[in-house]
Amino acid sequence: MPSTYRVTKRIDFCYGHRLLRYEGKCKNLHGHNGLVEIELESASLDDRGMVIDFEEIKRGIKSWIDAELDHRMILCQDDPIIACLRERQEPFVVVDFNPTAENIARLIFDYAASRGFPVVQVRLWETPTSFAAYGK
Repeated sequence: MPSTYRVTKRIDFCYGHRLLRYEGKCKNLHGHNGLVEIELESASLDDRGMVIDFEEIKRGIKSWIDAELDHRMILCQDDPIIACLRERQEPFVVVDFNPTAENIARLIFDYAASRGFPVVQVRLWETPTSFAAYGK
């Protein structure tokens, strides 16, 4: 396997969710102080000697997380609470999957990749001892 350079940016954000078709505590609405680790990779460095400037990650990915996911309920499109939240004009995000940590990690990975970031893995820490990862 060829050698590569890697950098990781950590981003904190708060979000809420609940899981459908699940019988544990997470079937109820609840929140997390989440931590995302976005790992990027390149076989070579740019003319500045970087994989990518951390500020570029902050502007391109952290700003999206802050605007779209931070302090929002992330809910599956089938969740019956959506009508109530919409009526009360509460902030929420509707996704077409069960909003597990694994799926939220994939959501962030896909966003980063769609913006041209050389992302190889996203880890979403739901608690200080539990994370889910998605990547190549």
